[in-house]
Amino acid sequence: MRRHLNRVATAAVGLAVLISGSSARAADCEEIVGRHMVGEALLAAHFVAIAEKAGMSAAEINAILKQVAEKSAIEEFWISDPSGRAYLNNSGIDFTFDPDPAKQPQASQFWPLIKGEKGIVIQETRKREIDDRVFKYVGVAGVDKSRIVQVGASAANLPACK
Repeated sequence: MRRHLNRVATAAVGLAVLISGSSARAADCEEIVGRHMVGEALLAAHFVAIAEKAGMSAAEINAILKQVAEKSAIEEFWISDPSGRAYLNNSGIDFTFDPDPAKQPQASQFWPLIKGEKGIVIQETRKREIDDRVFKYVGVAGVDKSRIVQVGASAANLPACK
């Protein structure tokens, strides 16, 4: 089982490498990067579902997410429970998604993934709420239960768009 999980993690790294080699016109760049990140988020969603079904602990899953982030352009993974608490992540930051845009203008956009109202959310590159760094985030709904599976890359790891 661990070998299968490592293959999933390796595939996610491969997709992230594709992003770093992309060059496109500015008008197309956000869309292209977003599509690549959707693939990464979907792989993460499947990986987490398989890992939890196999009985892996949150600490073991987080260690793999950290390894993937260290080797790719995807810097962050935020994977929530049905209440929005990101109990799986590679940052160690305690974060809970809130549905109220007045409280979380940026992060609340992902709440429809928990409610089943959307399957994919691709957010434009923008300042995030927790520290004003510029990031692009993409999220998908959980494949096994109600949750947010989000990947993020900072502006420094996004391709130059011309």
